Amino acid sequence: MKIVFLSHLDLNLYLFRLPVMKALLKNGHSVYAVFPKGEHSDAFIKEGIEVVHYPIIRNSLNPFKELYTIDTLKKLLREIDPDIVHSFTHKPNIYGAFSAPKHHIQTVTGLGSYFIDNSLKALFVRTIIENLYRQTAKKSDRVIFQNSDDMELFIKKRITPKSRARLVRSSGIDTKFFSPTKASDELRDIAKIEDDKPIVLMIARVILDKGVQEYIQASNLLKDKAHFLYIGDIDIGNKSAFNPNWGAVRYLGFKDDVKEWIALSDIVVLPSYREGVPRTLLEASSMGKALVATDVAGCREVVKENINGLLVPAKDYQALANAMNTLIEDKDMRKRFGEMSRKIALDEFDVQKVVEAYLAIYKEVLK
Repeated sequence: MKIVFLSHLDLNLYLFRLPVMKALLKNGHSVYAVFPKGEHSDAFIKEGIEVVHYPIIRNSLNPFKELYTIDTLKKLLREIDPDIVHSFTHKPNIYGAFSAPKHHIQTVTGLGSYFIDNSLKALFVRTIIENLYRQTAKKSDRVIFQNSDDMELFIKKRITPKSRARLVRSSGIDTKFFSPTKASDELRDIAKIEDDKPIVLMIARVILDKGVQEYIQASNLLKDKAHFLYIGDIDIGNKSAFNPNWGAVRYLGFKDDVKEWIALSDIVVLPSYREGVPRTLLEASSMGKALVATDVAGCREVVKENINGLLVPAKDYQALANAMNTLIEDKDMRKRFGEMSRKIALDEFDVQKVVEAYLAIYKEVLK
């Protein structure tokens, strides 16, 4: 079997799809990574994966530029002649459906900010996205969803036929790498933590839709009870990016070594407005941490209320503060939730389970 993995970003394939690609190689299949030029081409080549580049303007809504990209991809894919093209995220899903010479599988990794915002522009773009997905569903053999809310929405709105929809929860997590680990004393010094108060951590891009403002407001209410840390870059290219007054939160910027910082924390928080299945919650769950998140699509796939964490309404900083305070004050609950987080990660989200699910769908399509 010859299979193409299609994305608008090399980092997307590198972080989330590489285990599946390596499993296919191990089984003797030919694997291609098709994406615009980026920084990770050598990493794919090193694994024995063929790399092909195509042009794209990520934020463009110009139909002529999109048609040019589709036409370019058609030519590239005709030369590769793959048995399956597997695409990820909105634009590649559309490109793949109209470009794949044989079989096409698309994965809806999350619906994004246009399905959160209700401005006129968001409603307009959302309508376009839904109509395009209706068209691509006719051309795609399977549509994979990463959370049950998104799948139910697409089926209910008759965007995707139920017969072609499949649920594969998340991109999986390497539970061997992200395992419970002792915290580094060096990080405590970097974060200027000199006492034994609990450490609360949020990891996300600094955009409004992640609930950054609510995290800051909640932390300000509890500033004397715990240490509040934030890791993530300011996504200047995103329409909801902003530069907040951090208040009681210590902003640490972007970090490559998030595993070490999760190990340092006692509680991991994500008050996002909507997600696919959030990577940071999966990593924290796998490392045995107590979780607090919003009761929204994606987050509730990982956080089970009163089992491994607490769920709160989106955009409600007081409810977020109350949940955080509950865990700050109850060490036994944190320990119990952390143990269940690890179990849930192993039972439901281990990357090998996702690999097996994808391989089963490929076989199903080729039959």
